[in-house]
Amino acid sequence: MSDTRYDVIGIGNAIVDIIGRCDDDFLTRHDAPKGHMRLVDAPTIAALYADMGPAVEISGGSAANTLVGVSSFGGNGAFIGKVADDEFGKIFAHDIRAAGVTFNSKAVNGKDPTSRSLILVTPDGERTMNTFLGISTDIDDGEVDPDAIEAAKIVYLEGYLFDRPDAKAAFRQAVKIAKGAGRKVALTLSDGFCVDRHRGEFIELIRDGIDILLANEDEIVSLYETADFEEAARRTMADTELAALTRSALGSTIISKGERIEIPVDPVAKVEDSTGAGDLYAAGFLYGIATGKDLATAGRLGSIAAAEVISHVGARPESNLAELARRKGVL
Repeated sequence: MSDTRYDVIGIGNAIVDIIGRCDDDFLTRHDAPKGHMRLVDAPTIAALYADMGPAVEISGGSAANTLVGVSSFGGNGAFIGKVADDEFGKIFAHDIRAAGVTFNSKAVNGKDPTSRSLILVTPDGERTMNTFLGISTDIDDGEVDPDAIEAAKIVYLEGYLFDRPDAKAAFRQAVKIAKGAGRKVALTLSDGFCVDRHRGEFIELIRDGIDILLANEDEIVSLYETADFEEAARRTMADTELAALTRSALGSTIISKGERIEIPVDPVAKVEDSTGAGDLYAAGFLYGIATGKDLATAGRLGSIAAAEVISHVGARPESNLAELARRKGVL
């Protein structure tokens, strides 16, 4: 086995988030499905941006957020993603490197700009994402760095990337390299609509190459086309060796080789913005697994990170997660 420079390396969309507040009527007026991510074209995101109130620009992207969380726990993380040589690309690269994550992907000149997601937060803290993919999903197998994949204990794949064939090829190449090096491969299902688009391929990938599955309740019941979480959990247990299934206020359920562990949520005074909750849960859980913690501790780290990120606007932690976990007696 080669050296382990990284606890986790992620492959995902490199996106800059544009976050603003709105009411439910705004979502209805723009046909935006509340609580979900939808893919939009350039005219649609322009119309949304023109109609929304004040906004904040923060680097995002699901797997990128997770790697920032891993770094905040004190882990060594790396990220592979595609940005254009433009203003948003420079913002993304600066922010992720400043957070301590290795990011060696080169910015490219081309017709497509850096991806962005307009995130609308309603008064209840729910987030609705409108994503213009831009260049991020143009990643292909030629951009997967075999040395970096082999040097990571866990390779983390972002389900959102499945929307382009070349990105699927990059995933499959990363899985092959990781398996050849004896590494673990983790997958996040990302979004219920994403599952609807790729259900068959996701199930095939999970059965053939995924060691760790992360999903929320909506995603996992969608994957197995059932309304019953317990049925979905049973089928998950049959398809992968380890899964962490988040259930919002009900906490999370960790399933591994016939064992089931229930993890409570870490309480927060008020949910300000649920953007990034699943990403940061993944950060804590994967950091825990990569550093040899037991499943219950890994789940608690996930809950702590998720609670921190929903207590403020934005999908990346504002507090040092390692210090937070130590104060709570988990690290």
